[in-house]
Amino acid sequence: MQHYPSIFNDVIGPVMRGPSSSHCAASLRIARICRDLLNGNIKTILIEFDPNGSLATTHKSQGSDMGLFGGFLGWEAYDERLPRSEKFLLDAGINYSINIVALTEKHPNTYQITLSNEQETRQLTAISTGGGMIEVINIDGNKVSMAGDYFETLIYCTAPNEIISYLKASIDFDEIVFHSGKISFIEIKSQEKIDAAICNKIQSMQSVTSVKYIQPVLPIKSRKNLAVPFISCNEMLSYNKNKNKALWELAVDYESARGNISANEVLEKMNGIVAIMGSAIQTGIQGTSYNDRILGSQSPKFKEKLESQALIGGNALNTTIMYVSAIMEVKSSMGVIVAAPTAGSCGALPGAIFGMAHAQQLNNECITKAMLSAGLIGVFIAAHATFAAEVGGCMAETGSGGGMAAAALVEMNGGTLNQSIAAASIALQNSLGIICDPIGNRVEAPCLGRNVMAATNAISCANMALSNYQHLIPLDEVIETMKAVGDQIHHTLRCTNLGGLSITQTAKKIEAQLEENPTGFFKSC
Repeated sequence: MQHYPSIFNDVIGPVMRGPSSSHCAASLRIARICRDLLNGNIKTILIEFDPNGSLATTHKSQGSDMGLFGGFLGWEAYDERLPRSEKFLLDAGINYSINIVALTEKHPNTYQITLSNEQETRQLTAISTGGGMIEVINIDGNKVSMAGDYFETLIYCTAPNEIISYLKASIDFDEIVFHSGKISFIEIKSQEKIDAAICNKIQSMQSVTSVKYIQPVLPIKSRKNLAVPFISCNEMLSYNKNKNKALWELAVDYESARGNISANEVLEKMNGIVAIMGSAIQTGIQGTSYNDRILGSQSPKFKEKLESQALIGGNALNTTIMYVSAIMEVKSSMGVIVAAPTAGSCGALPGAIFGMAHAQQLNNECITKAMLSAGLIGVFIAAHATFAAEVGGCMAETGSGGGMAAAALVEMNGGTLNQSIAAASIALQNSLGIICDPIGNRVEAPCLGRNVMAATNAISCANMALSNYQHLIPLDEVIETMKAVGDQIHHTLRCTNLGGLSITQTAKKIEAQLEENPTGFFKSC
């Protein structure tokens, strides 16, 4: 089935806390679904990770545990209590254990979770697909496909035909499927929660053993017969023939169709996201503190050097570097950021857009339009490649952020649609094959430097495109190549802490220091 990404689901978002969207936000969303599967009454949890996946070595240090615990408690991804979620989970009387065992599902970001209370036990398998996006692929031994973008009702029963006939005559639904495993249930996807009177009628039926109501965890819902005006760059150009729309306007057309929302709603949503990004920049520049991290607050020192004219490269470039650093430091101090397109790459895109906009004294309207333009390039990447470093290396994260930013910068500076596409193509070509090898098993270094590299790459490529440099390879083909290259990157170089800088002598020393005393790391350095 064709996947139609949403700018607000898949590309620019979620609003969150934590070092990694693939770990923190995705795990929280998976756990929110787990919570609904047990009607909020969880007593015991078994979490299992495959030894050859990325989570076996990173689940604690990169925030999967933190996100899971918050999700089991029903929290949002930006909840200020998240860093202390384990304590709150145990205080709630919920016991958990984590095992590393061979799993049937071999996706690198696989969660197998068994939950129980006094009355029942349920098992769920889900994967994190990048940027906070998820897919639940199995519930109680039945293959399913849940992305968290519907209201889902599960009716556990022994005689489905009568129930399905009643449902089809009584409710508006997008899909009804009967899963006939050892434990059978009817799955209903719908736009709204089923009416309470109908729920009561279903629960009273003799063959029904239990009913589960799973809430959406994504901001933009899906629907049956969903259609979008285009899903690739070439299709976008065909759609735009004789329309002469700018990239940001095409983004509004796409997201309006994808989300079944108005153009004004699209703009308002992006305005809200821009405000959060701007706040993160200011918070970072003022200085952040958090004990359990490798890098301290460095952007305030950069600001001092910039203001004293002690740096080379010009005000615009250095403002961009400062903004990228500020956002990454907010992320690493558990502040609120926007994954754009991921938490690990949250600095590159907004750092480049805000940095250049402020250097040129452009207003927030220009920034909002630029973010929409970037979001549409991200849609093409999400649809045909990936944002997950566990699947495609850092190329998928900072590489994507740089390509998105390059296109947006061209448009923000009066370039043509074709020049924006050229900038994205050149920037992505420059990023092919970048590995993911975080030091000390934290999403800080070399992540910060690679975010800065992506932002400055975006500026360079935007200027090249504005000067009509030839990009040679069409954007769609570059994105296809990203997918192919990512598939060829060895698993030790895809955010597993098993290769690259992660296994240098110094990195292992840092990791050991953090494990021994994370709150005293700076004191011991």
